[in-house]
Amino acid sequence: MTSPGSDEIWISIFLEAQAAELGAAQNTLVAYGRDLKDFAAWLRRRKIGFAEADAKQVEDYLISCDAQGLAQSTRARRLSAIKQIYRFAFEEGWRSTNPAIKIKGPGRPKRLPKTLDVSEVDRLLIAARESGRNNIEKLRNTCLMEILYATGMRVTELVSLPVSSARGDPRMLLVLGKGGKERMVPLSPPARQALSAWLAARDETEEKRVTKGGQSSRFLFPSRGKAGHLTRHMFYHLIKELAVHGGVSPEKVTPHTLRHAFATHLLANGADLRSIQTLLGHADVATTEIYTHVLEERLAELVLQHHPLAKDPVEKG
Repeated sequence: MTSPGSDEIWISIFLEAQAAELGAAQNTLVAYGRDLKDFAAWLRRRKIGFAEADAKQVEDYLISCDAQGLAQSTRARRLSAIKQIYRFAFEEGWRSTNPAIKIKGPGRPKRLPKTLDVSEVDRLLIAARESGRNNIEKLRNTCLMEILYATGMRVTELVSLPVSSARGDPRMLLVLGKGGKERMVPLSPPARQALSAWLAARDETEEKRVTKGGQSSRFLFPSRGKAGHLTRHMFYHLIKELAVHGGVSPEKVTPHTLRHAFATHLLANGADLRSIQTLLGHADVATTEIYTHVLEERLAELVLQHHPLAKDPVEKG
């Protein structure tokens, strides 16, 4: 097959294939596109394109990224995008060789995810019940936080939940995860109670909107914005406000730290890794194993802080 005429077409066709054949998430596609456009611009300044670049030029590009002071994780991600588009190009017959196949990246630093202890989560849940301009916002905020902590959902999965999934006092929610994969997550009694209260208030508001000539939203957490539902950006700011209200350091709190807290607290209370893997929607249990290290680190901290033998002996005068 003849190679596409420009690097922009390479990128476009590659991203379309990733979306159609592999079900890549929108955020993943955006990251791939951004990284590949940067590589294409670097090549263009050297009067070459994807079709002509060799292994040395790929290595030189990575060296230039390092010289710019880009983080190790960013450089690893960019190499991954380059490797994937060249593998795709080789399979499509656009190139007879893959110039990136033998290049080793900088790897990614293994950092333990930040999490919250049970008391901090409790303060966030209390803050959700107390924060909002009116009672409807308080019910919504409570529902969001209770479901997030009860299920460990990704924030995109949470804010885009269809209202149909929440009808009938469900014990389980069907979640559409990464790559279009579905999974069932159980709801705790507090989450079910918060969901029921929010649904009643939400439906009343939606009925008033329809009466005034508007359309009823299909989302559990509707919004008047383009997406039609509460956005990740809006929820990110909301959870920071709840942290301040609840006396929890805002630096520690993001939607993802609630997901980490869900997994860590389950593990601490005896849940097995395979069950947590299923609930989180991880494709590989190796991703879930990071929480065993988080738990080990927290247990070590507890021992150092509270065990009498871990304290420095008091000097006798």
